[in-house]
Amino acid sequence: MSRMSPLNSPLLLGFDEFERTLERISKASSDGYPPYNIERTGENRLRITLAVAGFARDDLDIELEDSQLTVRGRQAEQDTREYLHRGIATRMFQRSFVLADGVEVTSASLDNGLLHIDVSLPRPERNVRKIEIEGDGSPALDMETKGQAS
Repeated sequence: MSRMSPLNSPLLLGFDEFERTLERISKASSDGYPPYNIERTGENRLRITLAVAGFARDDLDIELEDSQLTVRGRQAEQDTREYLHRGIATRMFQRSFVLADGVEVTSASLDNGLLHIDVSLPRPERNVRKIEIEGDGSPALDMETKGQAS
C-alpha cells in the first residue's frame, strides 16, 4: 500500500520539492537527541544551541547543504574504561534544521558542552514601485463611448 500525501493532488502541481522538505523536517525532528534551543540574540540574529556534553570539537560535524543545516556527532569508542554506571549519553546523532532562504550561518563554537551555531536573518528589503494607471481616469465616459459604438 502506497502512502498518500496531502500534497499529492492534481491541483497542487509543482509542490514536489516542498513535500520532500516537509518529509525531511519530520524525519529530522522525530528523535529528541540532542536537545536544543533556538534563541533570538539580536534584531536579525538567531542562535541554535545543542547540548552535546561529552563530545569534543573533532567529534562534531556541521554541514550546510542547500537550505538544510545538519549537525552530526560521533565519538570514538574508548574501550579502556570500565564503567560501573554509564548514564551520560554518548551515542551518535544527527540533527537537521531547514533554514529559510537568505539565512546565513555566521559562526559555530563549542563551550562547556554546548554547541552554539549563530545565524543571521536577511533584512527585509522594502521595494516601493510606482504603478502607472492607464486611461484618462473617467470610466463613465469610456462606458458611454462603448455604448454609442454598438
